Amino acid sequence: MASTHINNTGARAGWKGFVGLLVGAVIGFAFMPDIAQAESFSKLEKQGYAVGKLTKGKAGGYGWVVSNSSKRFFCRLNASLAYVSKKEMVSITSSGRLIKVDRATFEATIGGPDPSIPQWSDLQSGHVKPDDVGSCASVR
Repeated sequence: MASTHINNTGARAGWKGFVGLLVGAVIGFAFMPDIAQAESFSKLEKQGYAVGKLTKGKAGGYGWVVSNSSKRFFCRLNASLAYVSKKEMVSITSSGRLIKVDRATFEATIGGPDPSIPQWSDLQSGHVKPDDVGSCASVR
């Protein structure tokens, strides 16, 4: 009769490899505390940080530089639509592309104007509401 020996060393080796990877990641992040100092826009605003004009980040997405005398943060745009005029809107992609949208058609589809959609001119000038701002990351 043939031997039916079962070898579990492969499963154990995989588990040990995973644990080693996890431990290495935890140790690595412990030695890099400044990498992702994220703050909320509301918190920065309450601390008196000034909001700059709308600009594009390194990856092409829109956002604002929020700064005080010693620190600067880039806060990403969280809005995907904005009113441009009585007849036009823009859809804003995460890569920073602007797509024109007919306002009358859009509003007919949703049943009227949406007061939560910001004005493009307000976004451009830095007059933003916390709902229109996403995460803020430290700028070096």
